[in-house]
Amino acid sequence: MNWNLFVTELVAGIVHGSVYALIALGYSMVYGILKLLNFAHGDVYMVGAFIGYGLLTALGGPTGFSIPIALLLFLMFAASMLGGGFLGVAIERFAYRRLRDAPRIAPLITALGVSFFLENATVLLLGADYRSYDTFSWKGGVLWSTAIVLPGDVHLALAQIIVIVGTIVLMIVLTLFVSRTQLGRAMRATSFDRQAAEMMGIDVNRVIAATFFIGSALAGAAGVFNCLVYQQLNPYMGFQAGLKAFTAAVIGGIGNLPGAVVGGLAIGLAESFTIGYVSSTFSDAIVFVVLIGIMILRPSGLLGRAAVAKV
Repeated sequence: MNWNLFVTELVAGIVHGSVYALIALGYSMVYGILKLLNFAHGDVYMVGAFIGYGLLTALGGPTGFSIPIALLLFLMFAASMLGGGFLGVAIERFAYRRLRDAPRIAPLITALGVSFFLENATVLLLGADYRSYDTFSWKGGVLWSTAIVLPGDVHLALAQIIVIVGTIVLMIVLTLFVSRTQLGRAMRATSFDRQAAEMMGIDVNRVIAATFFIGSALAGAAGVFNCLVYQQLNPYMGFQAGLKAFTAAVIGGIGNLPGAVVGGLAIGLAESFTIGYVSSTFSDAIVFVVLIGIMILRPSGLLGRAAVAKV
């Protein structure tokens, strides 16, 4: 067995799966609250990547900035998370709020419309050209210096560690927030029964807005994580990433936060090992083969629970 190839693809799968997991968390949070498939969520991820790129450019570009890299990364993540969060709140307020009690097809079509609007607005404002974070050039390639040597003589770069550790930290913070804060408890109550939560005095509008803010902030962070490792961004990058992250949420059990993480890692690993051992041509197909297999064997997802029919 070629251990070098195995460990290389394992690391690549975990890194890519971490990005999918962060995006999938937003899908699951919104679906858990509103039973809404927010297909514009992938484009929030794209906007977050562009916000990070805009700040990087404003501070001198990949090779000309003079501030410490740690501070630069902090500012990029803060800006992309805040920008993505406020964009998510705006989308909920102006596109979805009046459709909460409408037939489900109406918010679904609206979500697709918002997705196309964000893509084309970005093309109109910034152009359709590919851009690059060019992290290989940062301070002589410090983000790609070897941080850890794994079995099989596989070198784990600092950029990959930032993505993996950053994702773990954000997931832990989200878990603690949902389980231990008053707003987190209000989110869980609203997801269980929105009308009952409202009758108990919970400000449902505030809870839903907070859910969109948090989920969209995670998507914004995922956009920067992705570009730190894979360099390139463009206005259409959100569609495919969003589709795969939605697939990850379904595989894990949509509405279940740990399930979103498991699904994201499963999709990332499936893609990576397909590229390494078969061909990159089939990487997208394998993702949906996995989805079909899970839906046949466990329709509620890996960690999901079957819905109880009410009579």
